[in-house]
Amino acid sequence: MFDLLYLGFGEIFRFDILLIIFVGVIFGVIAGLIPGFTVAMAIVLTLPLTFGMDPVTGIAAMIGVFVGGMSGGLISAALLGIPGTPSSVATTFDAYPMAKNGKPGKALSIGIWASFLSSIISLFILVTIAPQISQLALKFGPWEMFALICLALTIIASVTGESILKGLIAGLFGLLISTIGADPIMGFARFTFDLNVLRAGIPFLVVLIGMFAISRLMTSLERTERQKSFEEKQKENATEVSFVLKPIQTLKTVLRKPGTLVGSSVIGSIIGAIPGAGGSIANIIAYDQAKKWSKDPKKFGTGCEEGVVASEAGNNSTVGGDLIPTVALGIPGSAVTAVLLSALMVHGITPGPLLIVDEPGIVGGIFVAFFIASFGMLITQFIGMRYFVKVTQVPTHLLVPIILVLCVIGAFVLNNRVTDLYILFAMGVIGYLFTKFKFALAPVIIGVILGPIVEVNLRRALMTNPDWTLFLTRPISVTFLVLTVISILFTVWQTRRSNQRLKA
Repeated sequence: MFDLLYLGFGEIFRFDILLIIFVGVIFGVIAGLIPGFTVAMAIVLTLPLTFGMDPVTGIAAMIGVFVGGMSGGLISAALLGIPGTPSSVATTFDAYPMAKNGKPGKALSIGIWASFLSSIISLFILVTIAPQISQLALKFGPWEMFALICLALTIIASVTGESILKGLIAGLFGLLISTIGADPIMGFARFTFDLNVLRAGIPFLVVLIGMFAISRLMTSLERTERQKSFEEKQKENATEVSFVLKPIQTLKTVLRKPGTLVGSSVIGSIIGAIPGAGGSIANIIAYDQAKKWSKDPKKFGTGCEEGVVASEAGNNSTVGGDLIPTVALGIPGSAVTAVLLSALMVHGITPGPLLIVDEPGIVGGIFVAFFIASFGMLITQFIGMRYFVKVTQVPTHLLVPIILVLCVIGAFVLNNRVTDLYILFAMGVIGYLFTKFKFALAPVIIGVILGPIVEVNLRRALMTNPDWTLFLTRPISVTFLVLTVISILFTVWQTRRSNQRLKA
């Protein structure tokens, strides 16, 4: 591995490649902060530009976009409460309340440091134990994936808001939405009520933008006294810029949470190495585990520093995890790394287990490009932070139409369907009603994201072998199911303990 790094430094340390990596990071950050504009979409747009480059330069450019995009979702999640990417949903739970409490710069700064440090940790894992984790990931069949998603779904009980019942209703509503449209296995339409607008299903990104963004815009248009006082607090945030430009303070804050940082990074790396899992699952599970192991779980969701660290560390560490099966076995860990593999194939390089042997310079270049891109993300985010913070000071009547246009564009370019805009508006109205009646929105999004994955893997498992006991006899599957039960029992115990404290 050290030989690979040595070769990688020789390939990457050229001015033109370093410049391309930094440009890619900037583009990725911008793409990540736009609601609905996913990292995968940014990588796809970058791919044609790499055809005229040599393989190392092209891959380095896309690695820069990848790292920047995974971090960019933090910005809109913290400042606007709108996840820029699906993998930043859990970031809104604490980063946005922290920003509303008059500390937007602190929320951004903690998230940036967590993103950077987790990327470095995942890079270390990638370089040292890539083959071992990849071998484990290869053992994941539909039984293991179903059990893993069941574990991820238990977070619904942790983000239910003030009422567990309302939170569970919201989660079930999200699961219901995920069943609308074409059956993922057989292909026939279900729950469409003969409406053409529903035949293609309801894309989870449209639900994400509608429930979080459109509903929040509708709420912000209500000119209540609370909204006025909030805008007055926003104007006071100019003093936060001076604090933002002292990143050493927030670095110390993040380093005071070593268990959360390292644990969430390991979770993200392992989940990233599982093909098809991705940052959205890692972001959720890392946050959930940090809350479960916290000495004071009640502070989560109120602007907790530990919550921001966990969610962003779990999110960004999936970059290194995604690259593990990609580099070691030629198996894409996500849609993004699938595009990376296609870029290699365009240049006549065959991905697979022999990639490290046949093309050590390219593999080393991937490692070093990831390292350089992580530093590029850190520099880009901190330099741009003084401008990002000013988003919170823009008057509502100017901010709402700008965000609305971006949301509509993001929802439309996903599938180029006008019908998605109708669904976007409907989801916005539903999200607004949920907010008015104090239903948590996060469980809905979790249900929509994880619902199709759990259904597909359950049906694949039973189609492969109808013997349901395989879920309990396969070691990895039963381990995840046991952890699922423990997670549920732990959440119930935490809830009872918190209620007893309140009564006392």
